[in-house]
Amino acid sequence: MNSQMVSFFDSTYLKTKEQANISDEKDKQCVESIVLEAIEYHFKLVMIRSKHIVFAKQIIESNASNVLVGTVIDFPTGEASTQTKLKEIQSAIELGADDIDVVINYKQFIDGGSEDIAEEVKSCTALCLDHNKTIKWIIESAALNDNQIETICQLIRDVVLENFGANKAQYIFVKSSTGFFISPDSKPNGATVSAIKIMLENASPLPVKASGGIRNTTDFNTMVELGVKRIGTSSALAILQGVHSNSNY
Repeated sequence: MNSQMVSFFDSTYLKTKEQANISDEKDKQCVESIVLEAIEYHFKLVMIRSKHIVFAKQIIESNASNVLVGTVIDFPTGEASTQTKLKEIQSAIELGADDIDVVINYKQFIDGGSEDIAEEVKSCTALCLDHNKTIKWIIESAALNDNQIETICQLIRDVVLENFGANKAQYIFVKSSTGFFISPDSKPNGATVSAIKIMLENASPLPVKASGGIRNTTDFNTMVELGVKRIGTSSALAILQGVHSNSNY
């Protein structure tokens, strides 16, 4: 097992039972499976819906594992108000989440609402840091052009540095994608090399998480070599074993 490799993995199961067209029981089995897999292979974290946090924590604790549990906020659209996001974050914290991945209101940003976005970043980041949680801001890079990716990364970076200081940067990531965005003309909807390069250049010293469409070792190595610090994928085991995954998110 590659201990360096597994430390990057946010092993992801974010489909709802409705999206997967499965029963409650099968949904719970899927969560249990991904958590046990993460424990066995020492992945960094499992990224799941908040309704499963307590269940996942119980499995991890019963196996004396240090696998972290992350969840998503305002996922996948990011269109809720800051107050709604804060309530959702508070609930996830109370349930025991370690990492909080928040979809930024990228549509509002595109429409010119940078001041509101800055307040959203400040408020939600403060709540997470107050509870010693890592926060990751999902920008949905496939919905943005290169200039917008550059600008939103700079906005997040500047808000963080001005309000929390560089010493907190390691706990505040910029993340590429939800994996659920539908791109026009079948263009990639996840992490692309070009988008990640722009993110790394403009988010630093904030770390970057590449997520969406990373399904094999080549994809993984490309992202790590670029400089990302976390990889969000539903194909962690396949990547570790050197096989290509046919997962669609």
